[in-house]
Amino acid sequence: MNRNLWLLALLQGLLLTNNVTFIAINGLVGLSLAPFGWLATLPVMGYVVGGALFTAPVAWTQARYGRSTSFQLGLTVALAAALLCAFAVYIRSFWLLCGATLLAGYYSANGQLYRFTAAELAAPAAREKAVSLVMAGGLLGAVLGPYLATRTREMSSVPFVGAYLALAMVAVVAMGVLATMRFPTRVARSHALDSGRPLAQIMRTPAFIVAAGSGALSYGVMNLLMAATPLAMQQCGMPFSDAAFVLQWHVIGMFAPGFFTGHLIKRFGALPIMGVGVLLFLVCIAVSLSGVDLHHFALALFTLGVGWNFLFTGSTALSLLAYRTEERDRAQGAINFFMFAVMAVSSLTSGALVTTQGWALLNVGSGAPILLVGAGLAWLATQSRRSARSGAQR
Repeated sequence: MNRNLWLLALLQGLLLTNNVTFIAINGLVGLSLAPFGWLATLPVMGYVVGGALFTAPVAWTQARYGRSTSFQLGLTVALAAALLCAFAVYIRSFWLLCGATLLAGYYSANGQLYRFTAAELAAPAAREKAVSLVMAGGLLGAVLGPYLATRTREMSSVPFVGAYLALAMVAVVAMGVLATMRFPTRVARSHALDSGRPLAQIMRTPAFIVAAGSGALSYGVMNLLMAATPLAMQQCGMPFSDAAFVLQWHVIGMFAPGFFTGHLIKRFGALPIMGVGVLLFLVCIAVSLSGVDLHHFALALFTLGVGWNFLFTGSTALSLLAYRTEERDRAQGAINFFMFAVMAVSSLTSGALVTTQGWALLNVGSGAPILLVGAGLAWLATQSRRSARSGAQR
């Protein structure tokens, strides 16, 4: 871990502080402002839809201006969006809140490239460990996000305005951290052929299919259950402090394994670790279906977080094998677009399902995409064994 990687881990933590606070409060604020209850998680959906819509512009700015300038632009948008969210809640405008969270998606699309940047700041032999350890910086979000949501909820006369103002300050701090970082200089391309393969060709490779699909579906299911949890706990009569506690342990589960997931991937390979992640997702669903007490929510969401870490870190490491250096921006942009698109669907359906069908049905339905991920991992493992046998015969 060099100095830049530690600073990148801090940026990851500040990004997750923003994300966790948004998840903790946007659904509840949406429920108080929305014209219909089933639209409660639309502000959550706006955040991830914005991430999907801005993946292409972010990829362009990354390619045109480099990591540092593009990341600073993302933080500038984060600051503006947080202030706009605060104003929307102050004047009680549901649709302005949705528009502000949509704008905030630009920051999220930028921040999702932190994990790929980690691989560029480390030696080639340590890429998996660098990705995993930078993602472990998200532990800061596990502590700071719920703290901000709880402590700033009543800071002003209008509930949650203070939370959004606190996120504006988080963006300012992140700007200062980023200003002290140095990124590798991009090498100018001397010939059109240096641009690499077309995106359509990259997307047809088995490693890309499984990496992008696993990353998108694991993030989508995780987001589905996480976004619905504060609403489900409120329906069960639990206070907001309990929901913040559960989300805190969920995010700890998401990022604490980052201190060793990279070592496991390096030793056993990405596919076996991702397989363990699939099993942990299924354990989470089983625990959720076993009861609705506080310890059920806490254990289920913690297990969900660990399972997500194994699947998402593994899919990121796997994706590094699917594209060349000169193909980086378009391939990473496509991976993030698929992820945000699935998250957008899960964000809206989580609110609709939990308010109309209930917590149990939501969990049962989330099992299908996870089983699909497991099937994809088995398919890629079979493809890899066949390729190895063919190579040995030659």
